[in-house]
Amino acid sequence: MITTLHPMLNVAIKAARAAGAIINRAALDVESVRISQKQVNDFVTEVDQASEQVIIETLLTAYPDHGILAEESGSIHGNPNSDHVWCIDPLDGTTNFIHGFPFYCVSIALISHGKIEQAVVYDPTRNDLYTATKGRGSFVNDRRLRVSKRIRLNECLISTGFPFRPGDDFQSYLQMMSEVMQRTAGIRRPGAAALDLAYVAAGYTDGFFETGLHPWDMAAGALLITEAGGLVGNFTGDSKFLDHKECLAGNPKVYAQLVPLLQKFSKFASVAEKTSVRPSVLTLHSEKNAIEHGPGKDFSDKS
Repeated sequence: MITTLHPMLNVAIKAARAAGAIINRAALDVESVRISQKQVNDFVTEVDQASEQVIIETLLTAYPDHGILAEESGSIHGNPNSDHVWCIDPLDGTTNFIHGFPFYCVSIALISHGKIEQAVVYDPTRNDLYTATKGRGSFVNDRRLRVSKRIRLNECLISTGFPFRPGDDFQSYLQMMSEVMQRTAGIRRPGAAALDLAYVAAGYTDGFFETGLHPWDMAAGALLITEAGGLVGNFTGDSKFLDHKECLAGNPKVYAQLVPLLQKFSKFASVAEKTSVRPSVLTLHSEKNAIEHGPGKDFSDKS
C-alpha cells in the first residue's frame, strides 16, 4: 500500500472523482443527456463537457501556471508554454456511456518536460481508481498492480479497439486482427482505450493494440503499464509513441511477440521492419523503460 501520494497526484485524483460524480449522476438518466456528433460515429455529450470543465478548474486552481491538453477543448486553457501539461480525457468511452454500457472512464495524466509523471484512470461505474507516479509503482485503489505473467501467446487475452471513423483503414485492421486472433486465446473490444490500458497494467488482459489514438487516450494508461512492469510503444516497438496515433502494450514477453506481428502495419516501420523484427529494438526498449521509470519496474521473468 502506498502511504503518501504525490501532491500533484492527489489533485488529479480529486479532479477525476469530481468528474466521476458528474458522470454517475448523468448515468442515472442517460436518455436525457444531450448528444452531438463531432463526425460520423464520433460523439460528444454535455457530460463530456461538464466533466472536462470540472477537471480543468480543479487542476488550474491548484496549478494555474500549468498547461492543459484536453479532448474537447484542446489547449485553449492554461499556460501553452508550460513544461507541465495535463493531458485529459474527461469521458473515454462516450459511445458506451450513451448506450448505458458500463465501460468508460476518466483519464488524467501529467506530462512534465516531455515525460509522463502522474496518472489517474478512474472507472466511476465500479469506483475503481487506478493511479501511478513515475518510479513509485501502479495501484488500483490500495492494491499494487503487476502486469500478467503469461508468456505463451496462445494463452493470452488481447484487447483492441475497432476503427470507426470515416477514412480509417478497415482492411488493414482486419489483417491485424487476423494476425493476432489466430495466435491468442481471444480478442476483446471493450471500447475505452484508457481503461483497456489500465486492465493491461492490472493483468486482466495480457496485451493491447489500437490505431487512431490521441495522447489523452494513452498517456495515463501508459504510465500505469510501465509502472506495473509492462511495455508500451508504437507497433515497431518505439517507446516515443504518444503522437504516433498507434499503441501497443503488454507484459514484456507478450509485447516482444506482438511487435513482429504488427510492425508491418505501422506507418513508422522501415522496409526491414515490415518483413522482420530486430531483437535490438525490444532489448533497447526494455532497457530504456527500466532506466527511465526506475524502481517501479520489474522486467524479470517470473513465469
